[in-house]
Amino acid sequence: MRRSDREIIDKKEIIEIIRKCDVCRIVLNDKDYPYIVPLNFGMDIQDGKIVFYFHGADEGKKYDLMRKDNRVTFEMDCSHQLVMNDKKMSCTMKYESVIGRGRMEIVSEEEKMKGLQVLMKHYHQEDFPFGTVIVPKTNVFKLIVEDMTAKRR
Repeated sequence: MRRSDREIIDKKEIIEIIRKCDVCRIVLNDKDYPYIVPLNFGMDIQDGKIVFYFHGADEGKKYDLMRKDNRVTFEMDCSHQLVMNDKKMSCTMKYESVIGRGRMEIVSEEEKMKGLQVLMKHYHQEDFPFGTVIVPKTNVFKLIVEDMTAKRR
């Protein structure tokens, strides 16, 4: 990281940033160009590792790419605020971001409900009951984070 003065090292602080974010962008390998997808997510900590759960339709390009190469990069950011400096006639942006990489897996039917509950909990203060009619037609997949960095300005 070029600006080490902005780097966040404390894992608890990184987790707090993740909790503030509402979209995680995953980047998959697609031949000559990367393929990026913005997704809603939920975070869980399993055996000391961060795991992100996602959901989607039961088919599509991201699944095809995951099956070919399950290595992904991810990015999320939040706390955006424009900061004006009238004296210097300039502006900058405050933000917090997390970038990392890991491996994607489509979860088993047994783990699917857990993944959906983790995802829903990210967007609601309490456990949120949701209809289960669509669950059989929903894919749930997870990203097991291997490493990540965080930054704040």
